[in-house]
Amino acid sequence: MPNSAELIIFDLDGTLIDSLADLTDATNQMLASCGRGALSESEVRLLVGQGARRLVERALPGAPPGEIERGLELFIAYNYAHIADKTRLYPGVREILDTLLSRGRRLAVISNKNVSLCREVLSILGVGHLFEEVLGADSLPFRKPSPEPVMKLLADFGVGPERAVMVGDSINDIAAGQGAGVVTVGCTWGYGEPSELAGADYRVDSVADLLHIGVIAG
Repeated sequence: MPNSAELIIFDLDGTLIDSLADLTDATNQMLASCGRGALSESEVRLLVGQGARRLVERALPGAPPGEIERGLELFIAYNYAHIADKTRLYPGVREILDTLLSRGRRLAVISNKNVSLCREVLSILGVGHLFEEVLGADSLPFRKPSPEPVMKLLADFGVGPERAVMVGDSINDIAAGQGAGVVTVGCTWGYGEPSELAGADYRVDSVADLLHIGVIAG
């Protein structure tokens, strides 16, 4: 493992931001428009992590393709219009990002949320300018758990995998990082189940704990 990472790549939802309430509202607005019953936050939590289309498909089991497409349009439109009604940075995130930048780290985001939504919520929450690059579900042909987004950032930043870290809360993040050969950090405060983080190189229980990992803090 490297003595010090140059590039720190973060997942977004469930890692940097707590967006579950807004995602639940968007899901239920879509479901109501489709004549379906509402879901609880705990139910929507299980749908999050593989992008908007997969969320809609799982929220509308058995729906024909036309209904899925309509549901997806409704979900994205509502989510964009209400992207940060209730969404907040997790406690300590802004401070940790500032600390990492002050130590010369370079920051990026890879999300399975559409990139326009990523940029919008990061901007509203006041941290968009801290990230040199943001990749979303529609930035590349492949999304997490594919390693392709991580490998693109390594190429864009000119950084070898031994000098990069992937931080996230789900198996998609860990698998993407491992596939690209970077150090992986699993965040237990997010939406993924603890078992999803079993293969991570490190696990952290708070944002501040990131600075206790030598590869990041060194």
